[in-house]
Amino acid sequence: MPELSHRRRLLVLAICCMSLLIVSLDNTILNVALPSLQDDLRAGTSGLQWTIDAYTLVLASLLMLAGSTADRIGRKRVFMAGLVVFTAGSALCSVAPDLDTLVIFRMVQAVGGSMLNPVAMSIITNTFTDPRERARAIGVWGAVVGISMAAGPLVGGLLVEAVNWRAIFWVNLPVGAAALLLTLRFVPESRAPKPRRADPVGQVLVIALFGALTYAIIEAPSAGLAAVLPFAAVAAAALLGLLAYEPRRAEPLIDLRFFRSAPFSGATVIAISAFAALGGFLFLSTLYLQNVRGLDALHAGLWMLPLAVPTFLCAPLAGRLVGSRGPRLPLLIAGVAMTASAVLFAGFEGETSNVTLFVGYVLFGVGFGFVNAPITNTAVSGMPRAQAGVAAAVASTSRQLGQTLGVAVVGAVLAAGIGASSYRDAFVTAARPGWWILVGCGAAVLAVGLLTSGRWARGTAERAAGRLEQDEVRQAVGAGAP
Repeated sequence: MPELSHRRRLLVLAICCMSLLIVSLDNTILNVALPSLQDDLRAGTSGLQWTIDAYTLVLASLLMLAGSTADRIGRKRVFMAGLVVFTAGSALCSVAPDLDTLVIFRMVQAVGGSMLNPVAMSIITNTFTDPRERARAIGVWGAVVGISMAAGPLVGGLLVEAVNWRAIFWVNLPVGAAALLLTLRFVPESRAPKPRRADPVGQVLVIALFGALTYAIIEAPSAGLAAVLPFAAVAAAALLGLLAYEPRRAEPLIDLRFFRSAPFSGATVIAISAFAALGGFLFLSTLYLQNVRGLDALHAGLWMLPLAVPTFLCAPLAGRLVGSRGPRLPLLIAGVAMTASAVLFAGFEGETSNVTLFVGYVLFGVGFGFVNAPITNTAVSGMPRAQAGVAAAVASTSRQLGQTLGVAVVGAVLAAGIGASSYRDAFVTAARPGWWILVGCGAAVLAVGLLTSGRWARGTAERAAGRLEQDEVRQAVGAGAP
């Protein structure tokens, strides 16, 4: 990628953030519309889970493929293709006639979304080469999540109240079109000097693992354990297949050598835990506010502001802290805040005080605002720049997998607890185990962040990076030998 002026780099960052905005906005808007969608399409708890998880599941399955493909054929080209498919998928979702069709169109959306965020992060990583400047750029990137959290519920609530849930997908159309035109004009093309080859076997195994695992979790409460055991077995077999097959490839879809770095492995676990907490938190909160408290979509959206504003304010601060002091302090703040928030919600009753709700939302927003920048920075720091797309894709995959599992597990626990009862009568008791699961997620962020951000962990990252570079040199020499 050619050296760009400071102003041009900021413009590239803004364009990449537009893609994150529509992908993140889509989740927060949809959450606030779940009760309206539930009534209109007569969806049960598992149906609501699939409207979210069909999207995040496809994202998680294809992100690594998208990252490596972009490194190989061109990041700008893949990014633009993603904008086209995502925007078209949004238009299709707005006209879906039933729940099954909506789930299919959400998967189309996700195919496009898989070509956006990891590729955009790779573009940012290769545009901002100075570590401090890159950390600040990643902080801005994280702040966009806060913007989507603030704007999503409000815009979604207004659209649901003024029109219906279908209108929430209209927002993506002008933003996607604008991002496409700006990318065509201002984003330079870039590729990895030595991109990876395709790994179709690894890709099929990843899809089988994520898909079978999610299906088994979501459908277990209604179908029973016996019915989902074959899917659990498929997931286990796919995992064992990945562990056996990927190390034998010279250029695997998932480079298991990355996990020799304790910070990289820690970032993966933290991403899964934090985004599982986010997915479960938004799922439970939206249903509680509208189905138990009886709020309309707009007022439920307003209740998300105490969560969204701290996320927006803390994300750039976390980026600066990572750049100046490393990832440990932001991760510790995130773990403590998210754990404390979930503990508050685990102990509340149906008509708990507004002050308790407000404090819980603020704490979760602070925690989530601090967690994103250290995840991303740790995932790409120390890795060869030529494989930035793959490293960023693993981090993005961990986020989406975490959100998928959060909605699946918490939703399954909720469905099992509610049974044939009404949401209003049974929700608070049925949701309590779900809140305690989120306590565990916050505690995992705290413990793993502490373990993988010290001197020992940094040493493993340096050794892993050195081995990666040595392996690449040996492969290059071998490829050039007669």
